[in-house]
Amino acid sequence: MDFGITGVAAITALCYLAGIGIKAVGIEKLDKFIPTICGALGGCLGIAAMFIMPDFPATDYITATAIGVVSGFAATGINQIAKQLIGSNNA
Repeated sequence: MDFGITGVAAITALCYLAGIGIKAVGIEKLDKFIPTICGALGGCLGIAAMFIMPDFPATDYITATAIGVVSGFAATGINQIAKQLIGSNNA
């Protein structure tokens, strides 16, 4: 049984990459908006994935958006887990 986990993981990876990119720009005012940006980007990617990926686990806009937003927020959570494990303030 395939639950489309690769599509969800892909959204999380792309949102994580976007978050790192925003952090790399170096504008400290944007740092507090990274979770919001990742969530919004994830929602957009969720809708796109519904049409592009045949095994994506959503068939309607609301579910696709919700999956995308949660995946975007998961990217922020992954960053925080890595930050806590490494003990670095730069992550």
